Amino acid sequence: MVATGRKDEALAARAVVTGAGSGIGRAFARELGRRGGRVVCADIDIDRARETVDMLRSEGADGLPVQVDVGSLQQVEQMAEQADAFFSGAPTLVVNNAGVGAGGQPIGVTPIADWQWVLNVNLWGVIHGSHVFMPRLRDQGFGGVINVCSTASFAAAPRMGPYSTSKAAALALTETLAAEASGSGVSVTALCPTFVKTDIVRSGRIEAGAQALAGRLMASWSVAPERVVRDALRGLARGQLYVVPQLDARTIWRTKRWMPALYTRGAGRLNRLLAARA
Repeated sequence: MVATGRKDEALAARAVVTGAGSGIGRAFARELGRRGGRVVCADIDIDRARETVDMLRSEGADGLPVQVDVGSLQQVEQMAEQADAFFSGAPTLVVNNAGVGAGGQPIGVTPIADWQWVLNVNLWGVIHGSHVFMPRLRDQGFGGVINVCSTASFAAAPRMGPYSTSKAAALALTETLAAEASGSGVSVTALCPTFVKTDIVRSGRIEAGAQALAGRLMASWSVAPERVVRDALRGLARGQLYVVPQLDARTIWRTKRWMPALYTRGAGRLNRLLAARA
């Protein structure tokens, strides 16, 4: 058996991180760099990707900035080819992190354009990343995949239809991928945090009142992305399918599974209360 510390280093050696221009993705890139890894820092905003690579280099690591829209299979395939060339081989770790947020309106009111935007990034980005990179990892018989799924993947919070749906589907994909990867030498982990200090609220398509509430919750309850990144990498090295890093996330996880009807009624009551105060 490979010691967890040694496996951490092996998995970090050649990493691809999407959404690496900020937030959780940037924290993944920097942490992997600190562990001696070389990192393909992919982001739709190439300037932010370059900023992340500059940070890596200033910290003694190496990276390659790549511009990619993860909703495009062609662009993800091109990114994989760039990664193969940069590494002179397949990656050892793929972090499907790129994501966007939308919410604040009930189903039937949320514009279809918002559904399409969120699903294209949050779900199709994970599908494309898994489809393109998993064969490479299986062929070399070693590696890891971390899909950033969020507590929204199982919380089913009202007025979060597009986001929750995209993350729930990403979680189901991750579970399927883990079953298919069993025995192959490739580990698969779903990272499911609640509030993390990122730009997702500010940059998302969120109704003004809900955005203000989310901003207050983010300010009060969010944790540093570096913390959830370390938890995720530790969980991957240990072979954990689910990494639920915060107490509130674990409370939601357990309540939803042990008392699903009570959870749903409570979520509905909270939604009505918030709507009345809006």
